Amino acid sequence: MFKSPYLQRVFDDVMKKDPFQPEFIQAVETFFLSMDDLIIHTPTIEKFAIMERLVEPERLVKFRITWVDDKGNTKVNRGYRVQFSSLLGPYKGGLRFHPTVNESTMKFLGFEQTFKNALTGLPLGGGKGGSDFNPIGKSDGEIMRFCQNFMLELYRHIGPDTDVPAGDIGVGYKEIGYLYGMYKKIVNEATGVLTGKGLTYGGSLVRKEATGYGLVYFVSEMLKTYRSERIDDKRVIISGSGKVGLHAAVKAHELGAVVVGMSDVKGFIYNENGLKMDVVTELCTNGELTIKYKEKEDCIYGPNPKDLWQQPCDIAMPCAIQNELDLNDAKTLVSNGCFLVAEGANMPCTLDAERYFQDHQILFAPGKAANAGGVAVSLFEMSQNASHYPWSYDDVDEKLKGIMRDIFLKAYTAARKYKNPYDLVAGANIASFLRVYEAMMDEGIV
Repeated sequence: MFKSPYLQRVFDDVMKKDPFQPEFIQAVETFFLSMDDLIIHTPTIEKFAIMERLVEPERLVKFRITWVDDKGNTKVNRGYRVQFSSLLGPYKGGLRFHPTVNESTMKFLGFEQTFKNALTGLPLGGGKGGSDFNPIGKSDGEIMRFCQNFMLELYRHIGPDTDVPAGDIGVGYKEIGYLYGMYKKIVNEATGVLTGKGLTYGGSLVRKEATGYGLVYFVSEMLKTYRSERIDDKRVIISGSGKVGLHAAVKAHELGAVVVGMSDVKGFIYNENGLKMDVVTELCTNGELTIKYKEKEDCIYGPNPKDLWQQPCDIAMPCAIQNELDLNDAKTLVSNGCFLVAEGANMPCTLDAERYFQDHQILFAPGKAANAGGVAVSLFEMSQNASHYPWSYDDVDEKLKGIMRDIFLKAYTAARKYKNPYDLVAGANIASFLRVYEAMMDEGIV
């Protein structure tokens, strides 16, 4: 599989140690595929066991959360915090509350987060955490009690200069508020230990929009560089109707694109003339996009969210969850005229789909580069908390644009130097790896 015998040996060891962790293995494989030529020409990487150290998290905490539902029944869930790398700064990465959460998904997300954060140029390490708790269908009281009991264990492992979690799937303002309130009560300090907080108690403007906005800013840089075009009038489809999908749609529409299709867990909607963004915004905010939209407005509707990828478009932005877009979806997108795919979620395209896009000269933006806007604004929130001084909306948005432009340039420059200008997957992986590698060499074997 790999030209480098060293890489093959390390990958085989990962397969042997973690045979039942497919998401983590997929992330390592995708990353290693970009490293082959660099490894062969950099013998110190093998000499100092750089790859062996990178694929092993510094710390993995697994714990039980016990809580009581509204009927007085005792419930038990599993919690995780994977502190993957502190080479560049405190661990930074979201908390996910979703039934699919397990050790494999947490390690995959923490591994990816390490390199995503490195790409930003900011002083942040990589981590991820969460629980198999599902907040959907739970009352506010149940969510609050779960979050408080989750924090009763997590607080031991985090801190403003140690590990700063944020939100992710299933963890929004409500959950962050309950988590932060409990953290303050336990440690008796009001510190910026969580990001994604509400504006009334230390949150940052643009934080909720950041990942979606940043995704569109990254796509705009791609269009400008590769096609000398703007996003104006491009037909865009976006999966997911949460924070990322909604705000990617809003920003794309604001910049002149035509958002023709979106999806949520209940299906997809499509209108070749464009969806009405005011209606989309209202329904996404209430968590009921597709069913309600088709009742209000003219559109094609289907109950299977994956059928969104069957619809014609110029640009596809998968923003829902890992491995949502497979090889068959990729083939259909390409045959229907899609020329650019940008990942708004973490690894939403399978490896086969990613390879198909690259083999067919489709412009492809990997998630670790394209969706880094959220963590960038999280650092801005940490800075505001530390200085006790808030920044304006325009200040944060302008800084976000600059960060996304820099991330694209780093990935593009590395791609041109080590692979080819169109391989942003390799470019993003190599650019982020080089920063982490240099830090490992500087800090010694620890």
